[in-house]
Amino acid sequence: MPAPDEKKPPNSYAAAGVSIERGNEAVRRIRPLAAMAARPEVMGTIGNFAGGFRLNEAELLAGADGVGSKLLLAQEMNRFDSIGIDLVAMNVNDVLAAGGEPLFFLDYIAMGRVIPEKIEELVAGMARGCQESGAALLGGETAEMPELYPQDTFDLSGFAVGRRVFSPARAAREGDVVLGLASSGFHANGYGLVRAIAKHSRLSWDACLPELEHRPLGEVLLAPTTIYVRAVMDLWSQLNVGAMAHITGGGLVENVPRTLEGLGAVIHLDSWPRPAEMALFQRWGAIEESEMLRTFNCGIGFTLTVKPGDDVRACAILAQHGIPAWAIGTITGDAGVRFV
Repeated sequence: MPAPDEKKPPNSYAAAGVSIERGNEAVRRIRPLAAMAARPEVMGTIGNFAGGFRLNEAELLAGADGVGSKLLLAQEMNRFDSIGIDLVAMNVNDVLAAGGEPLFFLDYIAMGRVIPEKIEELVAGMARGCQESGAALLGGETAEMPELYPQDTFDLSGFAVGRRVFSPARAAREGDVVLGLASSGFHANGYGLVRAIAKHSRLSWDACLPELEHRPLGEVLLAPTTIYVRAVMDLWSQLNVGAMAHITGGGLVENVPRTLEGLGAVIHLDSWPRPAEMALFQRWGAIEESEMLRTFNCGIGFTLTVKPGDDVRACAILAQHGIPAWAIGTITGDAGVRFV
């Protein structure tokens, strides 16, 4: 590996220019503004994994998201075959965590210069993600804005709408088991820090490292976000599932408690294997464990709770869909997440 710069490497998301605190403050400020524009059909408030809207007998769930700085990696590698899958996954997994079956998806692509071949490659990935999640690719919008974006750059966002098909028969209770479902890597979070560390360490995206089984680093980092929809929906049909969480920005620290209604969890850090690329970036960036757990998913892309004794069967059901899962913790009466 090339020698790093002499200055201290960026060892936090904030050092890479991204502030989770500022994001949380923005949500706090927006919440009363959204309440001003509510309708009687609105269910809940903003800040959940998906917004809810009651339409006659149906409960609709909707979410919006993007893929962040992972786009820059795709642009630098000139590979756009999987980033559309990421875009769908980030949205449908949020709808899933709210108890929804994704129904349809729309995209927004903004470019400095429209390149039809690139649009086709991006949308092909979205189509694959929609097929995998069972959602229809309903449409979207493409904008060419040379004054806003440099010629060969672009941005993506997506919007998923689903219907609530799952409401837990019982909320999470003390003693319930927390299951962690494996991620495929960083998914689409934390790439601002990933890229900052790679730049500091003078790493090439073509570097083939033994820790990564000699696969090119950039290829590993572009692995698309896992879509959990079919596996978790199958689980709903067979077991009593409680609270669920999509592990995105804020990591396990902030996402696990979001649906626990004041309860908390003890998470055992030795109960699942951490992806090799995350261990490498933690070492290269000298990132403290607390920062890792708040910035990255650390190998767990989705969590859910089941009754004690149901965890073995649940893991077997998920494995049938190619999703490794582990019993990683226990629900407690103390709010927040504690790692041991």
